Amino acid sequence: MVLAGKVAIVTGASRGIGKAVAIGLARAGADVAVNFHSHREEAEAVAAEVRKAGRRAMLFQADVANFDAVAEMADRTVKEFGRLDIAIANAAYSDRALFYEANLDEFRRTVEVSMWGAFNLLRTTVEKMIAQQQGGSVVIISSPHSYTAVPRAMAYNMSKAAIDQMARTAAIELVDHRIRVNIIHPGWIDTPGERKFADEEQIRQAAARLPWGRMGTSEEISRGVVFLSDPASDYITGSSLLIDGGGQLPWWAKNGVGAPG
Repeated sequence: MVLAGKVAIVTGASRGIGKAVAIGLARAGADVAVNFHSHREEAEAVAAEVRKAGRRAMLFQADVANFDAVAEMADRTVKEFGRLDIAIANAAYSDRALFYEANLDEFRRTVEVSMWGAFNLLRTTVEKMIAQQQGGSVVIISSPHSYTAVPRAMAYNMSKAAIDQMARTAAIELVDHRIRVNIIHPGWIDTPGERKFADEEQIRQAAARLPWGRMGTSEEISRGVVFLSDPASDYITGSSLLIDGGGQLPWWAKNGVGAPG
């Protein structure tokens, strides 16, 4: 119960990584505000798991791209739970298309949710933490897309690169308030969102080629979030934690095939 007495907000918490993070924080002792946009029944199930862990849960339906809605969520969390200690910016949106053929409404939506949504949560929750004068922790769920030019994902790549720089800038600006800001880069994680871009057989074959021979799980990302949120991790800020089963290693060259030189 390393997070006993703490209160957290998790965006995009109805499914996938956000779901696992919300439940993981609760099992570590935190009360959790569960944000969702469109999957109410799944969000209610997450809230039930939080309560099953003996913690308080609140549901917030809000589009993270809407600053006022996110600000209201932070306000209501503090009003209901009495404080706010942890913020997890997880909500994201992505479509796949060549940038010169992409639907610009979808392109902009990706940026609005994946970049501005993270900023909106950061800004509104940090204001509460500063007012409390008791420190805090923010974890930004980013992606290797922030430094890998994945084709057909320009808007998502741009957004993730931006929030990495956002997080590091916030980390240095918040040191005097003892509010820590860190980044997690998940590798290829087995979530419902992956089914938007590939069928089960394509996923199975691709996962088998990864260095660890499988996709990661949302629970593995959740453990990283709990670690970074733990007050015992007080000396960690402005850092990036890569959880990818070796995906960023030069696995394509491990048998000497294609190695530079």
